[in-house]
Amino acid sequence: DAAAGVQRHRELKPYHLGGRIRPERSALGRGAAAGVGVRREGVQRRQVRGAVALDFLRGELGLMGTHTGCEHGLCGACTVRVDGKIVRGCLVLAASLDGAKVETIEGVSDSGEIRDLQDAFVARNACQCGYCTPGMLLTAADLLAANAKPTREEIREHLSGNYCRCTGYHAIVDAVAATLEARAKDGGP
Repeated sequence: DAAAGVQRHRELKPYHLGGRIRPERSALGRGAAAGVGVRREGVQRRQVRGAVALDFLRGELGLMGTHTGCEHGLCGACTVRVDGKIVRGCLVLAASLDGAKVETIEGVSDSGEIRDLQDAFVARNACQCGYCTPGMLLTAADLLAANAKPTREEIREHLSGNYCRCTGYHAIVDAVAATLEARAKDGGP
């Protein structure tokens, strides 16, 4: 039943990335092989130079909502938000995030910012297998923040960089359109 699915979806929020990721230079100086340290909620982590944000978020911080897909920036499974803009986590070096505000699906979900969008995805079975869902949600939220009244064609265009292998595009577009309709009735997100 749809209500049980919505409740189950609400319970799936295992991690929260709050604040900023702050790489700190190694005491060994520039070019040192030791890597870069990162603080998250007061815990320091080390990373290998050249690590991409996706690998660091998943491997070091345990934020598993950002998925590994094509590893070439084409599928959207690794979408994260950096300083308010969506980016592909597989293309961004973790060390380049010095002082940036990095938001994963876990943090955005926990904040309640996309609750209505998540509920619409569940109600319209837009999740299907769920692998593309975090990237789709962040990309849809990006569209809704930039355009309060996109057409269905604009929704499709904005989501076109995110692959859904379950062919759930119609349901995904329906969920975004339903969220828009509900927000218009309620006066906002």
